[in-house]
Amino acid sequence: MKDAVVNDCCTGSSSTKMLSIDEGLARILGAVAPLTESETVTLDSAQGRTLAQALISPIDVPAHNNSAMDGYAIRAQDLSAEGDTRLQVIASVLAGHPFSGAVGPGQCVEIMTGAQIPEGLDTIVIKEISSRTGETVCFPAGVRKGQHLRLAGEDLGKGQEALSAGAGLGPAEMGLIASLGLAEVEVLRKPRVAYFSTGDEIRSPGEALQGGQIYDSNQYTVTAMLRDLGVEVIELGVIPDQREVLEEAFQQASSQADVIISSGGVSIGDADYVKDTLDQLGQVDFWRMAIKPGRPLAFGRVEDALFFGLPGNPVAVMITFLQFVKPALKKLLGDSHWQPQQFQLPCQQRLKSQPGRSEFLRGIIETDEQGRPVVRTTGQQGSGILTSMSRADCLIVLGPECAGVEPGQPVWVQPMKGLL
Repeated sequence: MKDAVVNDCCTGSSSTKMLSIDEGLARILGAVAPLTESETVTLDSAQGRTLAQALISPIDVPAHNNSAMDGYAIRAQDLSAEGDTRLQVIASVLAGHPFSGAVGPGQCVEIMTGAQIPEGLDTIVIKEISSRTGETVCFPAGVRKGQHLRLAGEDLGKGQEALSAGAGLGPAEMGLIASLGLAEVEVLRKPRVAYFSTGDEIRSPGEALQGGQIYDSNQYTVTAMLRDLGVEVIELGVIPDQREVLEEAFQQASSQADVIISSGGVSIGDADYVKDTLDQLGQVDFWRMAIKPGRPLAFGRVEDALFFGLPGNPVAVMITFLQFVKPALKKLLGDSHWQPQQFQLPCQQRLKSQPGRSEFLRGIIETDEQGRPVVRTTGQQGSGILTSMSRADCLIVLGPECAGVEPGQPVWVQPMKGLL
């Protein structure tokens, strides 16, 4: 992470080679090392965190043989070779109330789902096929030894790895940890990410707008995406295009954060203040990416913090964050599963595209008259049209080799559910 990123595409010339998504992402991920600092937190506060080390089960799960169904626990050797079997019911066993007595030949116990199976019994016969009269129960031929039985350690054995290091702790993982009886868990500390918007024309919501000014939406989209990733967000607000103020903001951010993200001021020709400040404080390159929207991108280091300079247009900010920043933060969090989910669907309309760059269109997944999933765009695709992102439930991805799409032709789709 200490090495400067090689700069071969920031001259601003129209003939300068643009970086592909794969090239840019490879450079970024090559500069990111996962965090190693950890902390112990209560299970109640562990959701969304990343496991710092492999979690070893301290117990068998389940802890004992138990019934998977309501019925009767029997000894398979008591089953009649031909015809019905009749057994004496000597007890009723409930979950959490083990039966401590002995079950002899020709005897059985009534048992409820989850209840511990008494010693020596090895098969469950469900109530639906049983016929009981008083203390005698009868069931037909065809009962198989071991049916409807959950064995101790069937899910996890004591000493077995329950979760690997780097696992994200979602609802299933939280339940799994709880099933092991663990009240605390060791997780990676949260990355600290500082964010600010730049530009004299930017105002925060609640302020009055003057001529030529706009409200800052980027702060709210970026910080919301950051919180969804489970990082600690340091909000620095709007920074005007003033050299001293910019320098102070970068110094403050680098002293507090693992990662700094800014939006605006990274296009060739309008990045003087940002670029000059970064030249003094760090090692940052200004790239031209072969992507639409979101061509300008800055990446490198400011002091000890990683830095991402995103474009200013609202949709371009979100696209570049999802395609470049999110994978880097995932790696920082120790998560190797950073690749977005992607699959193909037929497109309902004709699309134009310029070969040589990757294009991301805001899309909606629908069903056609035959009930098959298809995709269409949300309409206007300008990089400043934020309403198109709010209406979209996916991104349509047109690769650099694509010169256009005809109706019915398959296109690659990234569902928003896996991105946002």
